[in-house]
Amino acid sequence: MSQLDELEDQSVYIFREAFKHFKQLCMLWSIGKDSTVMLWLARKAFFGHVPFPLVHIDTSYKIPQMIEYRDRVSREWGLQMVVGQNRQALADGMGPERGRLTCCGALKSDALRKTLSGEWPRMRMQPNGEYVEEVNGEPFTGVIVGARADEEGSRSKERYFSPRDHGGDWDIADQPPELWNQFKTDFAPGTHVRIHPLLDWTEVNIWEYVERENIPIIDLYFDKGQGRRYRSLGCAPCTGSIESCAKNPSEVIVELRTIKTAERAGRAQDREHAYAMEKLRREGYM
Repeated sequence: MSQLDELEDQSVYIFREAFKHFKQLCMLWSIGKDSTVMLWLARKAFFGHVPFPLVHIDTSYKIPQMIEYRDRVSREWGLQMVVGQNRQALADGMGPERGRLTCCGALKSDALRKTLSGEWPRMRMQPNGEYVEEVNGEPFTGVIVGARADEEGSRSKERYFSPRDHGGDWDIADQPPELWNQFKTDFAPGTHVRIHPLLDWTEVNIWEYVERENIPIIDLYFDKGQGRRYRSLGCAPCTGSIESCAKNPSEVIVELRTIKTAERAGRAQDREHAYAMEKLRREGYM
């Protein structure tokens, strides 16, 4: 069995354990490479069907091609697509010019917490591709997330099943032990749990799997003749492209084996404040 086979089997096992133990389960889909690989794995785990909603937090600052890709794939694969947004913050003029950490806190962390709790209206895609507002939705108690331990320091402190309190806050010092594939899935009422099927995958593993499975990943990750591509995707004002001539997964893999820069080096919010990502994750960021 290859390393990719082992990683795939472990991820499928995590998906099925989550589906078994959490009644109100959802999966976060950021449209990036990790969460799209996770979506592919979910379809494998449940024989082509994804039996829980996918949640996307739309800051209104996403690269337009990401939204087009999200809606097209949702229609083609018959996904239960739910979109959350901090409408009040946007109406009040929230944006990166107010400080990227402040903006992420309002448009990502706050929006995610309130969307998952059902406190704010959510938009749900209908079979015809249109979105209809859904109010008073039940809170999600299990949330599947595409975090990888190698991507960024705070993610390496996660567990496969990582609890958050009723407010969505994460206590890094209070994480359950996970030994021999034995996971704690029974938590106090009001807890919601982040579930991480990709925790042991690396960036190279992700691209090797994309290549092996021929996953239809968004093409922003590839050079289209300008000598640049995205390595990590986020909001347009805060995400920069990198110099690269990689035009397909195979060429990306070759590049990653020699590149020295961090995966999130193009994310402006990470550079604005020391330990910015850990602070955001403590407050509920994905």
